[in-house]
Amino acid sequence: MADSNTTKHALAAALKELMEEKPFSKINIADICAKCSMNRKSFYYHFKDKYDLVNWIFDTEFIEEIENGAQNPNAWNFYRDLCNYFYDNRPFYRKALKIRGQNAFSEHFRELCLPIFTRVLETLVDEPDVNDIQLNFFADAFLLSIERWILSKDCMKPDEFVEAMKSCIRIAHKIHVDEL
Repeated sequence: MADSNTTKHALAAALKELMEEKPFSKINIADICAKCSMNRKSFYYHFKDKYDLVNWIFDTEFIEEIENGAQNPNAWNFYRDLCNYFYDNRPFYRKALKIRGQNAFSEHFRELCLPIFTRVLETLVDEPDVNDIQLNFFADAFLLSIERWILSKDCMKPDEFVEAMKSCIRIAHKIHVDEL
């Protein structure tokens, strides 16, 4: 298993380096393999395609990040950990979030995080009858806000962003919808 992870990490490092040099759309499997002196067979043994590799990078690195911060499992701390992770890796994720097409990272990110955000939001909401539409609304808002934030040219620090999101929740709580 250690050899398998070593290979995966080498391929991930190669892809990250290549993404610093050129657009994702211009990178092919041969480029990734050449960068880390592996053959295509090794790549395809571990990953379906380059999109799968991008998704694996997020899954393994972010899960590791979360496990390191598991001593304080608070909903806002989870959100802050996610924002810190994206901020610390923003050159890579600015490009990864722009990938379009089948198996694009942004879709993977939403699919993976939507259930997590739903559980997190359930801990933040005091009302007993929160339905799926409401949870999905806020989860989507959080996920898309992260994307917009990390893609912005002058991306604010993670703590500032989390405080801004808290402020949005406070404002939303004060709005009297029936009066609109």
